[in-house]
Amino acid sequence: MPDPKTPPKRVAAVVTEYRRWSHADVIVGKILEGFNHSGKEFPRMRLASLYVDQVAARDMSKDLAKRHGFTLYDSIAGAVTLGRKEVAVDGVLCIGEHGKYPSNDRGQILYPRRRFFEQVTNVFAKHKRVVPIFNDKHLSARWEDARWMYESARAMGIPFMAGSSLPVTWRRPVLRIPVKTDLVEAVQVGYGPFEGYGFHALEAMQCMVERRRGGETGVRAVQCLQGEAIWNAMDKGVFSRDLLEAALRHVPAHAKGDYRKLTSKARDSGVFLIEYRDKFKAAVVMMNGYVHEGDGGAFTFACQVRGQEKLLSTHFYLQQPDPFGHFAYQLRAIDSLVNTGHAPYPVERTLLTTGILDAVFTSKTEKNRRVETPQLEIRYAPTDWGFATDPVPRTIKR
Repeated sequence: MPDPKTPPKRVAAVVTEYRRWSHADVIVGKILEGFNHSGKEFPRMRLASLYVDQVAARDMSKDLAKRHGFTLYDSIAGAVTLGRKEVAVDGVLCIGEHGKYPSNDRGQILYPRRRFFEQVTNVFAKHKRVVPIFNDKHLSARWEDARWMYESARAMGIPFMAGSSLPVTWRRPVLRIPVKTDLVEAVQVGYGPFEGYGFHALEAMQCMVERRRGGETGVRAVQCLQGEAIWNAMDKGVFSRDLLEAALRHVPAHAKGDYRKLTSKARDSGVFLIEYRDKFKAAVVMMNGYVHEGDGGAFTFACQVRGQEKLLSTHFYLQQPDPFGHFAYQLRAIDSLVNTGHAPYPVERTLLTTGILDAVFTSKTEKNRRVETPQLEIRYAPTDWGFATDPVPRTIKR
């Protein structure tokens, strides 16, 4: 851990937009105002510079720059160099979420995550110095871009971290799956937009199943089913009804009625069927039409351990609105990345979930076919970076 007597590391933030409750606000805002926006406990970082790609109608960046003393730059290179001829910061946060960006023909929003990463790393190459990079959420809408970002970071020796806040949020009940557990199958419940929230559901599930016996070895095939085909697959045992219902028991709010009928008719409902290379199987069931946002979101998980009758299950609890406490735990991981130069958990997790999501959209747009994924032979070992276990912070007004 960093020496508390040393000055905070200087970081640059490169964001799509900065307005209230945007990802820029709930992540970078905690550098400026403290983990819980209380002004009491801060990360060992300070914001030195900010690049905003699009100025929102209710932009906060100019007022925050005056209040907190960081500099706004009109280029990514300026933010990374602080206007000098050197890499002048100790870390970069790339937050490519929210804003008005086009969608591709598969319905995915084309956030400029590769562009942000490429422009940052071009500065590194020019000035022959690298510093840690955090990329918010999945690496890209396109697998090719995601793989390029990952390989570029490895080639340049850049400490690189990415992903969702769900792996570090509260789990109710607390569920720690020991490394090398002999898992048989898992089901994750999700809701919301197929891409934006489907990714969160994948990350929540993956942070659990990567701890199975043998470690992560990658994914062999992916299929997306929708409508009645979801439940036909469940009836045939393609994924477990018992695991689904174990996960659903932790959902804080849902509609009245038959979850099969309600989900079958809803927009963006579906199941992601995931076949792992080691014959492990998992399913993400996006249950729009049945589950509600509720208190703490509706991301829930269940899995089966070989030889155990009792199923393991939990709810990934999200604290909202302000201070959006789960993002504080993501910022703690970013803080560790910047101060130690080592990612607290493997970026390969997010490379894999990005690739799964890309295959989901391929399946969805190509008549729900099974998509083989030889490119997802991604091997990595999990780490024991912790998740939130202390009391949930009280709701505040900012």
